[in-house]
Amino acid sequence: MEAPKRIKAWWFPADSGKVCLIVKYGAKVLELAKGKNAIKVGTMAELIPTLDMLKAAVAAGELDSQIDTASGSLRASFANK
Repeated sequence: MEAPKRIKAWWFPADSGKVCLIVKYGAKVLELAKGKNAIKVGTMAELIPTLDMLKAAVAAGELDSQIDTASGSLRASFANK
């Protein structure tokens, strides 16, 4: 049986009018730099190229430490239940 599933967008408009992109691991938002969890993209036209760069960064292992941190906290929350 197939059913439609609502997928929340990973981008949102900032107060400045620019588009911001958040990166998630499961339901957790990754902290990309100290105190920063979003990428300011600029316009919607720049969103796809930014996602392509992000995909390449993940494939190159540049976000491994952030993903490890998020997966550790996710596993810990399951262990506490």
